[in-house]
Amino acid sequence: MRRCLGFWLAFCLPAGAWADVIIGSWNIRHLGWNNDKAMAEVAHVASHFDLLAVQELMDPAALERLEARLEALSGEAWSSMASHALGHSSYREHYGFLWRDSAVAYADSAVVFTDHGDRFSREPYSARFRDRDTREVFTAATVHVVYGDGVADRLPEIEALADYWRWLDEVNPGTPRLLMGDFNLAPTHPAWAPLREAGALPAITTGRTTLGTAPGEYANLYDNLWYDAAHPSPETAGILRFTELLPLSHAAARARVSDHLPVYMTWNGGELVARPREGGVHLATRGAPGCIDLNASDTEQLARLPHVGAARAAAIVDGRPWGGSAELTRISGIAGGRLAAIEASGLLCGS
Repeated sequence: MRRCLGFWLAFCLPAGAWADVIIGSWNIRHLGWNNDKAMAEVAHVASHFDLLAVQELMDPAALERLEARLEALSGEAWSSMASHALGHSSYREHYGFLWRDSAVAYADSAVVFTDHGDRFSREPYSARFRDRDTREVFTAATVHVVYGDGVADRLPEIEALADYWRWLDEVNPGTPRLLMGDFNLAPTHPAWAPLREAGALPAITTGRTTLGTAPGEYANLYDNLWYDAAHPSPETAGILRFTELLPLSHAAARARVSDHLPVYMTWNGGELVARPREGGVHLATRGAPGCIDLNASDTEQLARLPHVGAARAAAIVDGRPWGGSAELTRISGIAGGRLAAIEASGLLCGS
């Protein structure tokens, strides 16, 4: 594991040499706060990418836990790095990056941008990475633009991004640049004109990336990846609607995973294949008739599980929604051996 100061992730590939890695960006709403984050589900979503820029990281230790989850889930080695806390008030955020070691390697030059004009609430961060297959080095950047009280509060940072974009070219001349993050502004807004004139284009031009409060409701194209128009365009770019992949309701996904959908782009034949999470307790059709659903069965049915009983059955009902049986360790008295016995009983739906 590596740690670097940073906020903006900058990927830099020589002209015409973009890798086939899947590059993503995701605001994982307050990752690291004590907010009952469904880490198994977060890891499943993150596993779709070879390199992921993370915004709203509140505690670097949470990124380490996510890295460990990814390694357990994928059976592969992953690495991560996180910034120091950034912000001009008591509210501060870190920024993080995760990458699959078989596809991407950290190269060098992780640095927080020196913002002499004090225009950014959370200063940009850049670092160099290397594609494992081609050995080409690339630069990437990530940012979380301030939300403020309205659009007017966001515009100074958006306009300052053009200067930052040019700075990236100065420190890594002639190399493609990626600028990824939660911009809190649609790519069609006129305030993007300076960045467009500097040679950047948005990978995502249609769709919505934030989760509304109503089931199936989405709003705002705030999350994006801007790429260098002087270099090859991405072959594919899109929004990963994780709400359709997880055994959680829309409301639970919004509350326990994120209120933002990740965005991504690929080159040279790279392809993102969305995968439903297997083993989710909502997947009752995968279980035997009469299986016990942690999110639907009553207390009498739940009490049939090994080491559960009436009191713990009531606690399971109170703790809904559940993202998987592994989360039962939140219940007092269920750990190691008892959890293993529950999972091995064959009584759970999706087991």
